[in-house]
Amino acid sequence: MADLDREEEFMEETQKNDNGDIAQEEKLSPEETEGETTEEVSGKDDSQDEDADVDTDQEDGDGKKKSRFFGKKEKKKDKKDQQIEDLTDRLMRQMAEFDNFRKRTEKEKAQMFDSGASDILEKILPVIDDMERGLQALSDEEKENSFAKGMEMIYKKLMGILENAGVEPIDAAGKEFDPNFHNAVMQSPSEEYESGYVVSELQKGYMYKDKVLRHSMVIVAE
Repeated sequence: MADLDREEEFMEETQKNDNGDIAQEEKLSPEETEGETTEEVSGKDDSQDEDADVDTDQEDGDGKKKSRFFGKKEKKKDKKDQQIEDLTDRLMRQMAEFDNFRKRTEKEKAQMFDSGASDILEKILPVIDDMERGLQALSDEEKENSFAKGMEMIYKKLMGILENAGVEPIDAAGKEFDPNFHNAVMQSPSEEYESGYVVSELQKGYMYKDKVLRHSMVIVAE
């Protein structure tokens, strides 16, 4: 009987202690419970932020932070767009090459034409020299002859054609001797001209555009 009484007393004491703990928990204010929950949540957020910082930023040997992510990769161009760019570039290059080829061929054609024309004109010059000598040899009476007048008209017409083609006579008499335009065959003393100047012209020289077609044959003062 004594043992049963002790057990009942022990059970009553344990129940009282449990009831007291429960009552104390119930007495806690809702503010305190909310504070505990917010602290737990903030603690979790801080830990997540720290983990994020560790993942995104890493320090190298110099103490500079390096990003873990190197940025987004550029999008690859579409195959059609790339083909269009390549074909456009090839077209522009071919157009430039064709334009250079056209200019080069035009320049070569002009040079070939000038070279051929100068050769022909150079062969005509002796004919002009003969016509000039023949007209100069005529007397005043012979110049009134219809034949002489006809020859003079032909000579003037021929000289007009040559002038329109770009042929011009070189002015030599009384000019300072220039080896680029004059060909000195002899020297002669002169009271009228200074030394180094052309005294007289033995054969007329001609220019074709910017090229010397034939040098003037001259006599230079001593």
